[in-house]
Amino acid sequence: MPVIEYLERNARLYPDEVALVELNPEQADNRRITWKEYDLIESQRFKPYRREITWAVFNEKANRAANMLISRGIKKGDKVAIIMYNCLEWLPIYFGILKTGAIAVPYNFRYDADEILYCTELAEVDTIIFGPEFIGRIEHNADKLSQGRLLIFVGDNCPGFAESYLELVADCSSTSPEIEITDEDYGAIYFSSGTTGFPKAILHKHLSLTQAAEMEQKHHETGRDDVFLCIPPLYHTGAKFHWMGSLVAGSKAVLLKGAKPKTIIKAVSQEKCTIVWLLVPWAQDILDEIECGEIKMEDYELDQWRLMHIGAQPVPPSLIKRWKKVFPHHQYDTNYGLSESTGPGCVHLGMENIHKVGAIGVPGYRWETKIVDEEGNEVEQGGVGELCVKGPGVMTCYYNNPEATAETIKDGWLFTGDMAMLDKDGFIYLVDRKKDVIVSGGENIYPVQIEDFLRKYDKIKDVAVIGISDRRLGEITAASIELKDGVEATKEEIDKFCLQLPRYKRPKVIFFEKIPRNATGKIEKPKLREMHDAVNLVAKETMDE
Repeated sequence: MPVIEYLERNARLYPDEVALVELNPEQADNRRITWKEYDLIESQRFKPYRREITWAVFNEKANRAANMLISRGIKKGDKVAIIMYNCLEWLPIYFGILKTGAIAVPYNFRYDADEILYCTELAEVDTIIFGPEFIGRIEHNADKLSQGRLLIFVGDNCPGFAESYLELVADCSSTSPEIEITDEDYGAIYFSSGTTGFPKAILHKHLSLTQAAEMEQKHHETGRDDVFLCIPPLYHTGAKFHWMGSLVAGSKAVLLKGAKPKTIIKAVSQEKCTIVWLLVPWAQDILDEIECGEIKMEDYELDQWRLMHIGAQPVPPSLIKRWKKVFPHHQYDTNYGLSESTGPGCVHLGMENIHKVGAIGVPGYRWETKIVDEEGNEVEQGGVGELCVKGPGVMTCYYNNPEATAETIKDGWLFTGDMAMLDKDGFIYLVDRKKDVIVSGGENIYPVQIEDFLRKYDKIKDVAVIGISDRRLGEITAASIELKDGVEATKEEIDKFCLQLPRYKRPKVIFFEKIPRNATGKIEKPKLREMHDAVNLVAKETMDE
């Protein structure tokens, strides 16, 4: 059934129970909150703030959003974009879009003005709903964006080129618009992360959304008493569909603004969170502050925290070993997925398989997997090939891009572009992105393997390995290394540590620098390659002179 039915069910069964909490412990709330049920009193206005809504109010607000859009001409199959930071309004608006039968199109909040315009035109968006932080970016191309489209602003002091969401919904009914929605109707367009090129528009049916929600609840056994802490941005499939486990269970979730270690630990303690999804850098920072004494665990109530899971990128086994020393009672899971597979979980480790840390896991709930060579034949156990997945969460297509669709989906199988191998126990290990494989002197080198090795060095906080151009070998291996705070290291000592690697895998070039990551924690390797290929080219030209 469509996920909107889970929301309506929760509103019937648990109307007065808290569904969502918005928590901002780091900065003052300078907005005038106009949702009457949860206005902040004046004495709270300029303090760190907390807002919450019940399941009944969540559903009513989604209905008002849906009825407002319908009154402005939005109909089934139209496309409505959202670009806002995480807030209590985000999910009711998203579900309001779904209730109209329109297609929800979340935008990355890091998009600049031209990227917003590009994605709007690519996905043929009919309406853009945006928050106050994006006024400048929308205004930059307002003439083009407003041509045949609605621009709706969520907040006070609505700019002249847009309509006010708050005014539009004020007189709208809070009852369901009763639009018939089926699993086969189109539900959402997500955009690829852009780490391997410019974003592509990924079209999903409602079936995909329901699959992701039910799979999350099943994988992590989310129950009515669980409390999920959501930190990553809701535009991303990972954050949203991990949250949807709470939707299926009918349990509370907390939207946390801020990712500082103390902020996370305090929120877990204050809100009695039981499930937390972290990105690798956040987990590393939490451990660093606990180990150095910045965070004193006895100051917080953490016994209820039962599960820490990580996704969005390969997870260093050494990180999980450190984590289990500090939190020995924690369950652990890692989730693999793509926006093309409705986010995380098409492969997952499983909470019962912590002995296999390092693997991305086994096929997820209702999913199949295979690993194939360049001709599409399955490789033998232990061989490296491209990971393919098949299941009810596979995208329909890349919208307006039949060529890319045909390259990615073959006979119902989604070719992920990730190189992987299968061990004797049936667990899948991620080797690297197909496009990230370094070919040096005819040898295939998989950066993830080198990154995992380098992370064992106690001075290294983060690392990214890329290939940079070389006239003789085609590419050579370069390691960008981010050191832990307050420590120093030299290229010579890194080279000495790397003597344990086979000669052809040892990094030929070392850069000491901060590792660039996007909002979902993925390393932005195209940015590193572009920067260091330029540096390398200048060096070669100097040598040639």
